[in-house]
Amino acid sequence: MARDLAPAQIDVSADLIRAAGVKVTRGRVRVLDALHAARQPLSHAELEARLDDPAEPAMDRVTLYRILDSLVACGLALKAVDTRGVFRFSAAGAQRQHAKHVHFRCTDCGGVFCLKAEPPPPPRLPRGFRLNEVAFDLRGTCAGCSSREGV
Repeated sequence: MARDLAPAQIDVSADLIRAAGVKVTRGRVRVLDALHAARQPLSHAELEARLDDPAEPAMDRVTLYRILDSLVACGLALKAVDTRGVFRFSAAGAQRQHAKHVHFRCTDCGGVFCLKAEPPPPPRLPRGFRLNEVAFDLRGTCAGCSSREGV
């Protein structure tokens, strides 16, 4: 999926990487930009497909894994496992955005979909407990997988 990056996008990604104390490379900028542009968390394979651009040098799988690990380590990306055990990545800034709605996780394809629904309020915690994060996921079969099953 080839697409041109606007100079402003490149500058923002480069500034974020630089501010995180990591060396700015074209590969890191491309991966971080793809994560910011994504509407849902992406698997390694999905990122690989998005980065496939004849106008750019090819990025091998190991390099992509290393870039993702470095972005996670410096706090610019988030890594979570889906229902099939596949790691999915999203831009760290998306965490706040994703806390405000429910996610649907397809148990067939492993896809993660953002729903336009607010999560329920967190339960009242016992004295001394402190809540750090709330994640509310629905699990089932997405529309694409359901249509293939004839459901």
